Amino acid sequence: MIVSVSRRTDIPAFYSEWFFYRLREGFVHGINPFNRKQVSEISLRPDDVDCFVFWTKNPAPMLERLDLLAGYNYYFQFTLTPYGRDAEPGLPDTRELVEVFHRLSAAVGRDRVVWRYDPVFLSAKYTLDFHAAAFRQLAERLHEYTDLCVISFVDLYAKTARNTRPLALLPMEEPEMRQLAAMFSSIAAEYGLTLESCSEKIDLSGYGIQHGQCIDRRRLEKILGGRIDIGRDANQRQECGCVQSVDIGQYNTCRHLCAYCYANFNARMVEACAAMHNPRSTILSGELRGDEKITKCRAEHLQIVKDSAVENTGQLSLF
Repeated sequence: MIVSVSRRTDIPAFYSEWFFYRLREGFVHGINPFNRKQVSEISLRPDDVDCFVFWTKNPAPMLERLDLLAGYNYYFQFTLTPYGRDAEPGLPDTRELVEVFHRLSAAVGRDRVVWRYDPVFLSAKYTLDFHAAAFRQLAERLHEYTDLCVISFVDLYAKTARNTRPLALLPMEEPEMRQLAAMFSSIAAEYGLTLESCSEKIDLSGYGIQHGQCIDRRRLEKILGGRIDIGRDANQRQECGCVQSVDIGQYNTCRHLCAYCYANFNARMVEACAAMHNPRSTILSGELRGDEKITKCRAEHLQIVKDSAVENTGQLSLF
């Protein structure tokens, strides 16, 4: 079983105490984001978890407790972008985060830290020239500490369109995407970085940018030491290439409050949900009310095949 920690919020930055407590207890309750009464009980025991995939913009609170992950496989998706407080009001200074990136990579290995430069957007302030300079500066600082950079272009859902209105974003059409892709590709090549896209319809292979997988079969096979048979995650949008996982986060709990974030509705809701957080609760925000239907998630270890034969893996039953 692959456990995503988490697409829905930044657990390493804000809820690492809760995560490590749940690790000690051996399970967590995941709430269906569309029906709070549907709850999945997810085992976090080493016997059931093949790999954790951590998503974060600031894993600093976890760095001194990585020893608590002994016995588990894991890697990090570390988003590091150059925007200002107008877009990312809750983040530390970029220079500080670069140092955190260095420390994390030194602790876990460069093959277990993926640099995410996303989402990419344009405005009168954040221009093509801005991205050219910023991406080069970050690539120069990070290329010795990771082997991969993932890019994606901003998606303006209704709530993100509303929340990014003060940024006055410019249209992001195919010509702009291709200009950016060519620029990023050229810079990445200078620093020996592999470049992939995340959940993009556009084909950028002409620039040496392949469609990537954030929960990546190839990286998992490298970490686990053999081939695995695991399907695409049908719960993600069509353009997403990620393999199956179960997510343990909750929406509207990330206190970075990035204007472009799809996982938050607005700052007021985040404040309310964060205020309900209890590090000893089985769920991330609030408490179970007693009227939920709790279903144990069937979890089986992936079968790791070290030769040409590939066996079927166990399937996940989430709700």
